[in-house]
This record gives sequence, C-alpha cells and structure tokens, in this order.
Amino acid sequence: MTREGVEFRLLGPVGVWDAGRLLGPSTAQQRTVLAMLLLEPGRPVPVARLETALWGAEPPESSRNAIQGHISRLRRLLAPFPEAALTTSARGYCLTVARERVDLHRFRDLVREAGGEPDPERAAGLLRAALTLWQGAPLADAAGRWLPDAVVPGLEEERLTALERRAALDLRQGRHQEVATELAALLGEHPLRERLVSLLMTALLRGDRRTEALAVFRRVRRRFAEDLGIEPGEELQRLHQAILAGHEAPAPAGGSPALAVPRHLPPDTELFTAREEELAALDRLTLPHAGSPVLAPCVITGTGGVGKTTLAVHWGHRVRDRFPDGQLYVNLHGFGPTHGVRSPAEAVRLFLDALQVPPQHIPATLEARVGLYRSLLAERRMLILLDNALDSDQVRPLLPGTPGCLALITSRAELTGLVAAEGARTLSLGLFSPAQSRELLTRRLGVDKVGAEPRAVDDIVSRCAGLPLALAIVAARANERPAFPLGTLVSDLAGEGPSDDASSEGASEGDLDVFDGGDAATNMRTVLSWSYRALSPDAARLFRLRGLLPAPEISTAAAASLAGVPVHRARRLLTELTRANLATERTPGRYGWHDLLRAYAEELTRLHDSAAERREALHRLLDHYLHSARVGDRLLDLLHRVPLAPPPPRPGVVLARITDRAQSQAWFAQEHRTLLAAIRHAARSGFDGHAWQLAGACWGFLSQDGRSDDQAAMFAIAVEAASRLADRAAEAHARVGLAHAFTRLGRDEDGEAHLRRARELFAGLADPAGEALCLIYLSVLKDRHDQYAEGLALSEEALRLCRAAGDRAGEGRVLNNIGWFHAQLGAYEEALRRCEEALAIHRELTDLPGESATLDSMGHIHHLLGQYEEAIAFYRRSLAWRGGGKRALGARTLRRLGEAQLAAGRLGEGGETLRQALALISELAPGDAEALRARVASLPDAPGAHPPGPHART
Repeated sequence: MTREGVEFRLLGPVGVWDAGRLLGPSTAQQRTVLAMLLLEPGRPVPVARLETALWGAEPPESSRNAIQGHISRLRRLLAPFPEAALTTSARGYCLTVARERVDLHRFRDLVREAGGEPDPERAAGLLRAALTLWQGAPLADAAGRWLPDAVVPGLEEERLTALERRAALDLRQGRHQEVATELAALLGEHPLRERLVSLLMTALLRGDRRTEALAVFRRVRRRFAEDLGIEPGEELQRLHQAILAGHEAPAPAGGSPALAVPRHLPPDTELFTAREEELAALDRLTLPHAGSPVLAPCVITGTGGVGKTTLAVHWGHRVRDRFPDGQLYVNLHGFGPTHGVRSPAEAVRLFLDALQVPPQHIPATLEARVGLYRSLLAERRMLILLDNALDSDQVRPLLPGTPGCLALITSRAELTGLVAAEGARTLSLGLFSPAQSRELLTRRLGVDKVGAEPRAVDDIVSRCAGLPLALAIVAARANERPAFPLGTLVSDLAGEGPSDDASSEGASEGDLDVFDGGDAATNMRTVLSWSYRALSPDAARLFRLRGLLPAPEISTAAAASLAGVPVHRARRLLTELTRANLATERTPGRYGWHDLLRAYAEELTRLHDSAAERREALHRLLDHYLHSARVGDRLLDLLHRVPLAPPPPRPGVVLARITDRAQSQAWFAQEHRTLLAAIRHAARSGFDGHAWQLAGACWGFLSQDGRSDDQAAMFAIAVEAASRLADRAAEAHARVGLAHAFTRLGRDEDGEAHLRRARELFAGLADPAGEALCLIYLSVLKDRHDQYAEGLALSEEALRLCRAAGDRAGEGRVLNNIGWFHAQLGAYEEALRRCEEALAIHRELTDLPGESATLDSMGHIHHLLGQYEEAIAFYRRSLAWRGGGKRALGARTLRRLGEAQLAAGRLGEGGETLRQALALISELAPGDAEALRARVASLPDAPGAHPPGPHART
C-alpha cells in the first residue's frame, strides 16, 4: 500500500519512497546513515555512533568528513519533502519525521494496538497488517557490521514474536492447517525457539496429526541435548505429556506473557569524561560471535575507584535502544570493607522483584528462582548490569541464558573462570592518562580555573596517579572552596595520613592498602583526607562514626542515633558530607558511601575516637534498629511474633517513624540488608542480646515477604548469640525461626532437628506455648510429605498445649490447621467445625489475617462439598481483607471465587471474576499468568472444575 507523501523503509532494503517509487539513497553507506537516523526519529545521533555503525571500532581519519558528505547528500534527497527535517546540533544529526512514515515504527504501532485489542479476530488482522510491512531481511543493503550484528537480531525477534502472537490467535480461530504449514517452515530456521515449537505441536494436534506432533518434540528434544546439553523448557514438557496422555492441547494465549519493562540503571553523569576508546571497545565486545545470536557476557575489570561502574552505566544508557525490554541492575557488594557480599539468591530475588513477581510467587530455592528469572527473560532483549562482582560463582547463576540478553559485569577480579567456562569477553580498565586526568578536572572545575594554575593542575594529576575517584574528590574539594587557589590543595600532600602513634588503637588499614603505591603521590588516604579536613568538627565526627557499621547505606534517623544528635542536626551534617563528596543521597533520606570511604572512616574512628566512645555510638545505632524493628513488627501479622523485652533505648536514640502497616513494610524492605549487617556486627562486637532480639523482631517481615535466605542467615547468628548468653528461651525461639526458614528452603531435615531441640528447651522452661509452636511447624513438615494423620496428631497435641498456656492466638491458628488436616483426610464436616472454632477466636482477637485465611479455607471446604454458593460467600468475605494490601493473596482467592461461581452455574459472573484475577496476576506475576490465561480461554469447556487446592493453613 502506498501512502501520500514520503515514506521510509527499514524492514527490507533501506530506502526513501514517494508515490511507489524508490528515490534513494544510492550507496550502502548512505543507507546506513539513514537507517541510524530512522531507528530513533526525532532524537540526535552522535557522530561517534555513526562512525561505529559504518566502520566499527577503527574508523578512518576521514570518517567525519565522509559522514558530513553523506548527510549533505541525504539533505538534497529529502529537500522536496517538508515533512522530513534533517538538522545538525552539538549532539549530532537528527531526522524528524512522523512515526507513521517509517515502516518499522508503523509495524510497532500496529503490534502495540493488537496487544490492546480484545477481539481476537481484529487483533489477528492488525498483526497480519503489521507483518505485511516486512519486505525481506531488515536493513538488508546497509553497510558495516554494526547494524546487522547489534540491531537486526532485535528486529527479527520483534517479527517472530508478532508472528507467534498472530499464529496463537489463528489457532483460537480454528486455522490449524494454515498455522501448521507456516510454522513447519519457520521451525527449520529457528529449531530451538520453544514458543514456535509449542504452537506447531498444538496446530498439529488440533489437526488430528498427533504422531507428527510427537515427532516434532522428539526432534527438538534431541537438538536441545546435542546443541545445548539441556532438556526443553517446562511449557514444552507439559504439552508433550498432555499429548502422550491423550489430552486436548490447551488453547494458546495470544502472545507471550506481559513483562514489566524495568529501567533500573543508576543515573548517568553529565560529567562523564574520556573513555571513548573503552566505549568503542564495549560496542565491539558486546556484538554476538559470528554465526551465533548469543551475546557473550562482558566483564569490565580494574582496580577500585577506576570508574568501572561509571563506564558501565554510561554505556548502558547510550545503547538502551539495543535492549528495548529494559535494563536490570544490582550491586553485588563483592569488594569493599563490608562483609555483606550479596548472594546469588538475593540478587535473583531483586531481579524478580523488579520484574513484578510478588513475594509469595518467588520460589525458596536458588535453582527454582534462577529458572523463573530465566523464563521471564526468554525471548526478550534486556541488559543485565552485575556491578562489583566477587567471583565467577557469584555471577554464574545471574547470567540470563537467552540470546537476546547481555550480562555486563564489573569486578576487581579477573573472573577467569567466567572467561574459560562461559566465553566471557573482558575489558581491562586502566588509569587515566595525564591528558584524560586534565580533561576530568577541566569538566568539573572549568577551563578558566584549570588554565589559571597549570603547575598546580600538573601536581594534582601527578599525585592522583590517574585514579578517577581521587580526581573527583579533589575537584569536589576545590568547588567547595572556589576562592582558594588550587595550589593550597596540594601544598601539604606529602606525609599526610594517619600518624604512627595511633597504631595501638588497631587501625584497620588493609582495605585501602591496594591504593598505596609506596609514596604520598599514590596514597588514597592522603587524597581522602583533603575533603575530611575541610569538614566541620561535628560532620567529621559523624563521618568517622559511620565506619563502625559495615552496611551499604544509612537513614537520617540511624545517623542521628549514631551521633546522638537530633534528626534536624543529623540532616544538616549529612548534607555537609554530601556536598563534600563524602556521602551520596541515593534516595531521599538515605545515604550511601563508597566502600573506600567507609574503610577510611573506620580507620579515622579508631584513630580519633576512644574505645568507649565507639562502643557507646554502636550501642545507640543498634538500639535504633532494634527498637524501630520492634515498633514495625507490632504492626505486622501476629503469626511470627517473638516475645522480646530489651532494655530501654540509650539516650540520644531516634526511632524510625513507623505508624501503620504500610510504613512498617516499607521500612523493613528498605532496611533489611542493613539489619542483617547490624546483626552480624552486633554478634562480632559483643552485643549478643541485640543480635538475637533484632533477628526476632525481623521474623514477621522476613516470613511474610518470603525472604527465607535472609531469615536463615539472621537466625543462624541468633542461635549462636543466644547460646553464648546461655539464654535458653532466646535459643529456643531462635531455633524455631531458623527451622522455619530451613523448611521454606527445602531443608526439612535440618529444620526438623532445630524444632526438636527447640521443643526440648521449651519443655525444660515449662513453656507450653513454645512447645506448641514447635509442634505447629513439625505438622507443616508432615503435611508437606502427605502424612496427614501424623500432622493431625501433632496439631491436636499443639492445641492441648496452647489451651494449657492460655495462648488464644496459637489456639486459633492450630484449629485452622486441624480443620485443614481433616479436610485432607475427607472429614469435611469436622473440618468445617474446627475452622468455625478458629474463626471465632480470630474475631475475638481482631486477627484479620488469621480470619481471612480461615474464611478462605472454609470456602475451599464448601467447594469440595459441592456447596458452591456457600463457597462463594466465604471467598467474598475473605477478600474483604485480602483485597487490600495483600493484592497477591487476593488474586488467588479471586481465582478460587471465579471457579466456585462457574461451578454454581454463574458462567458470566465466574468468567468476569477469572478475568479480574488474570489482570491482577498478569500485573503482579506475569510468569504465572499463562495457566490462568489458558483457563479463561477455555471457560465454556470446564464450568464445574474444582479449583486447585489452596494451602489454607496460616
């Protein structure tokens, strides 16, 4: 179809068309320049990027003149068309043209419109119209390797995804034969594309070609084993099993599950300096190997403070168009003075959070989390920035494992294991040259100031030894005192640093020794001291005391407690530190320090603050965390409350402002890594009481948010701390907390051992409520292994103990569990009776979470009894609480409500409820939405099906 006015084509040969006639460009290099401008119409394209696209990493000396010539000829070509404006600015060249005049963007708009179209037939038509815009291989006749290697794979991925979505919609319309014929040909080109295989198998099965469908699976399975050494994914395995069992293939959804598009890179810096060669090297190193779509991991290595993260972040922002599905970022804390190296399990958890998977849908084990993470990335194009990695083992589980995604890693280690086993490419980042160092100072201080004192600048460049961090600190110090000549900053450089007479204080200098080249010119301590010595006495004291806790960041209230000053005073001191470039306000009210700065602060506090002062400051900080956590814990559910009775907080302690449940959850979510660091440090520093009680105060949040790895780490420390205190009650509660984490992590034997030891301790203390708690968790283990009779016996004993202790909350919880076990054993009437008793207790105690869980359980029991209207009523009452802050729990109850409505014959109402549940689950856990989407698509076939059995125990 021709359009009125000029058109631009990228989906095939590159060209400018008017009234059905190709006007140009006439050369391959001009077509490359035009394509680069059209990929992002209306946005300037830097000359350096055009050079990379045309000539790669080594453009000729005449490259800029050649580009100017290409631009001039393109301007002449476009001159008759006022709707296309090609302009020049300091940022590069920009071609402004409406999106509908470029076939690529018209294609994307049609695909996007199809995604929001509820009518499957119309959606399929939109996708067909989009696919007809393709006239062959995209950018087919452009020059250079950059476009074919970096851009074309992403465009082909968009085409295949649209084609798969259209095929899925065609299958829903009964076009099995046409789909099978089309996809069989495509499979030869993409034999390992699982979505394509699934659709082809479904089309064959729907066309009564079951044997052919099984043959396709066998061929694909063999290809996976030979090429990749793995089995096909879960979707194909399930479909294969369904075909073998003689089941009908589920109706395929009209496309891939919706995925959040995270943009999690830290902010880019406007003062990025030099590193042009390194940027070009990254462009080259991150292209796929010849003949392979896989993007090998890329590792940026170098010493601390050399600018690895700055380079990676800047490059990530520059190439964001290569990764349209988003960027993920995590600081792995591999190097520095902290001991809190981020585990792969926690890093994957952060990525799943970023991809909007709700906590209750996140698996407990690392292997399962990695599988879900990689499934969500399948068929996507994303950048994953793994910052500050410790070693290859920490990074390996975080690699995406999908052709369209790139893992960019920064580390002080060489990561040779990653290079050897995964074929990672490396870029070693060196120190700045003198010319680059001067460029950095010029960008930050201005041409006039640098030009006025060339000898002082030479001195600074020499003494900073090309370390960008040192140069940045010097520049910040100079900007804080603009009236001072630069010469005053370096006049006393030699010999600065901690004095020898302080060595008896035990200064911990090892973390900074790597930056000591043997003289003052390369001594990082000397450079850092320039900013420190300019601080006011109170700000200098806060900076020093910050070195007492190896944690990634600190809040204003925590800083106030550490220094023993009011919040408003702490805020002013933190602002002073930020202006001196000795702290960074990462989010409002939360301050981070570079790991080298924290190590330097630790040295200073040992040198200048007495042991008594340091211990008192640490005591205040630990009191802040313990008493704030206790306040927050009281606002969460009752299910995991540990009895705590710490002494009152020390004078000068400021508690976090936590007044409701939402604030409690937000505070714990922000602080949980710092809390883990505080527990570790408390145990190492002789604060065992704080260590075990702080773990106890965190239990409720950790349990509800599914952070079992952190819970296990905290309570392992708590068990040791309680043992040193010879506090049997504390040890018993700590062992239960550790056992709870172990059972969630699948370590049932370890969990059971701790529970049995905890029960012995509680029995020795004559604490029946504690014994009952152990029996509750032991019954969970029995339920997990389908030992319902044994679980019921343990629960009955727990009920007796709760009643003997007068523990009404525990009694209500156990009664619901007893009802659950009776339901599992088929005694539905007894199950309901016990749940009704539990419900009465929950209401007596105003325990809304317990009441909601019991109502949900009763709804499930009534459904199993065939009493669908009663089930509907109970589910609706459960949703009165679960529909609020527990949206994910509400989605599950909503799904069960929809099934009950369908079973009751309310087909329209049930279908609408399931669609509401699907909308929620698609938003909160897109990876879990496929089964429900298939269920919604097949509603007429299964109105009376039973819902999946919920685990209703609290």
